[in-house]
Amino acid sequence: MVHAKKLVEEVSGWLRVYDDGSVDRTWTGPPEVKFMAEPVPPHHEFVDGVAIRDVKDISKSGNLGARIYLPEKTPDEENHKLPILLHFHGGGFCISQADWYMYYHMYTRLARSARVICVSVYLHLAPEHRLPAAIDDGYSGLLWLHDLARGESYEPWLNENADFNRVFLIGDSSGGNLVHEVAARAGKVDLSPLRVAGAIPIHPGYVRSERSKSELEQPQSPFLTLDMVDKFLSFALPLGCNKDHPITCPMGPAAPPLGGLNLPPLLLCIAEKDLIIDTEMEYYEALKKANKDVELLINPGMGHSFYLNKIAVDMDPNTAAQTSGLIAGVTEFINKH
Repeated sequence: MVHAKKLVEEVSGWLRVYDDGSVDRTWTGPPEVKFMAEPVPPHHEFVDGVAIRDVKDISKSGNLGARIYLPEKTPDEENHKLPILLHFHGGGFCISQADWYMYYHMYTRLARSARVICVSVYLHLAPEHRLPAAIDDGYSGLLWLHDLARGESYEPWLNENADFNRVFLIGDSSGGNLVHEVAARAGKVDLSPLRVAGAIPIHPGYVRSERSKSELEQPQSPFLTLDMVDKFLSFALPLGCNKDHPITCPMGPAAPPLGGLNLPPLLLCIAEKDLIIDTEMEYYEALKKANKDVELLINPGMGHSFYLNKIAVDMDPNTAAQTSGLIAGVTEFINKH
């Protein structure tokens, strides 16, 4: 008799886990938003000023890839090297891929506007790959750039166009957690001639075991519900750990003291209506107390990962304006460092 697998857990239309350990990430929410979670093929020719290439085997283990967004150089930039944005996608460590449309529409625009080459890592996902797997992937991406900078490996788009002395870490939501973790690891070693020039966590997934006031009072959205916060982290954190783990609460007592970390300058980006703004602000205050070089960019009236919602960016003038403001703030930070 064939055993019919049973649904063990479902998360807000994004993910289903079955009793045999299998995971289904087919989107089952409103069909009109499904396009944002679909892959965009690479295109080596410039489309709207950006070309895209997927690279396989960027890690020593050989099972890790990355997507490169290369902006078309202007005549003035022909002999000019461009900074690198090393990008970690969001998804609560459990969903999404570097080639999803929601990242394509944002990071082609950021590459074009900020004049940077974006390198986005294809992160392994939980629950099949629990943390620290995604942190290891992010750090492997940085080590790959280090190998390129030292001439120990070669990738033509990067070696011919990139300034390895100006590498910035950037991440959305849970990818913002990875920005902190990878920056902290990088601060313990000599990566020259590569230099991590800055870190840009955007709406990082910082929480505590106890619900914050904003979690109880702020509106939920398709990009972040309490169901997603709770279940994704239960799938992603090391077994036996809760939200007070250093990966999700780097300002908490279980985490290494922030004052002891060698961190680059940070630009912490926050949305005023984010469910988790209270704990994100705790992180900001803890960084300031530790005398870290941190700037704060707040988008008023916006919710978690608002800029990834292409429908809202196209249809709502305020979301469009706030997305432009976010891109301008990130660009200004990169230009300063």
